[in-house]
Amino acid sequence: MRQSVRFEIQARCPETGARAGLLHTAHGSVETPVFMPVGTQGTVKGVGQEALEEELDARIILANTYHLYLRPGHETIARLGGLHRFMAWPRAILTDSGGYQVFSLSRLRKVSDDGVLFRSHLNGDAHLFTPASTVDVQLALGSDVMMTLDECLPYPASHEAAKESTARTVRWARAAFAHYDARGPVPNALFPIVQGSMYADLRRACAAELLELEADGYAIGGLSVGEPRTLSLEMVEATAPALPESRPRYVMGVGMPEELAEYVARGVDMMDCVLPTRNARNGCLFTSRGKLIIKQTQYKDDAAPVDPSCRCGACRRYSRAYLRHLFQAGEMLYSTLATVHNVCRYLDIMRQIRQAILLGTFPRYLEEMRSLFTTEPGPARPTGLAG
Repeated sequence: MRQSVRFEIQARCPETGARAGLLHTAHGSVETPVFMPVGTQGTVKGVGQEALEEELDARIILANTYHLYLRPGHETIARLGGLHRFMAWPRAILTDSGGYQVFSLSRLRKVSDDGVLFRSHLNGDAHLFTPASTVDVQLALGSDVMMTLDECLPYPASHEAAKESTARTVRWARAAFAHYDARGPVPNALFPIVQGSMYADLRRACAAELLELEADGYAIGGLSVGEPRTLSLEMVEATAPALPESRPRYVMGVGMPEELAEYVARGVDMMDCVLPTRNARNGCLFTSRGKLIIKQTQYKDDAAPVDPSCRCGACRRYSRAYLRHLFQAGEMLYSTLATVHNVCRYLDIMRQIRQAILLGTFPRYLEEMRSLFTTEPGPARPTGLAG
């Protein structure tokens, strides 16, 4: 059995599927459950690696195969020592396969069992992603966790279209693993991705077939593509119990701060999302009391920090009035300070969740989070999800 990464479960919540663990990689151990800041093009926009490492203590970040393949190119990055050295990041990196970007950014594409032919959103040049080539690109990047090529359908999709797409994703995963294994022992883990659109039967069937690969971990993809948030949770609830209890489970592209504990309650160990960084740049700050829209006039003379309970440098030093001024003036410093704050908020939530699992108080924490965010009805309490 492959063991390019090793997953160690330290505690479980008997009332839900929540787990606390350690993901051991070649670039350090990652405490789980974990939220991974998104560094699409080898950078978390507006934030230096020093802040990510020293102030925020991020243990793993995500980078994107599609974007790095197109610019500066995986060969260039490989010649410069791999992505860790290229971006001066000593800790763990996960790369997605680029499949989602192919389907969301490239208007001209042709999908077949061989892969997907697409045109670059940068200059229109034609490129072919295959299950094998995306593995090779990620091996050249040198990420600790790599993803197989998958097909990501928009919402809604018919059951028949989703069934055909899911079958293709499974075939691509098998081809990717055959190529991966032929490359010999490598320190880079490869995770297949469970698809199936919003159909629980397809997701369970996909998971069952992917289990045959005996991967180091498994991802749940195809969420946050326009479906209601409650449906995202339902699909995770249907899928997670079908995945190996001893392997990390990664849900791709989720979620809002109040949703993080909900995914963990369904047995999820890893998450990523662009919301904390994108929303920060657009003036939306996440706090322990909910959203704060910094451009609002009420903050013009507000000397308080964004969140008095936050440990980030922006909250320790600057006022809401100052951040509002920077935002209104279009100053670059605003994006840096706001992004640091939002990422800090997400990472702190995950640390609180992990601590609650270790202490045996996670059900109480989950109820407190649900009561704090009352603008939308919370989903039903998950039951029977352990394992």
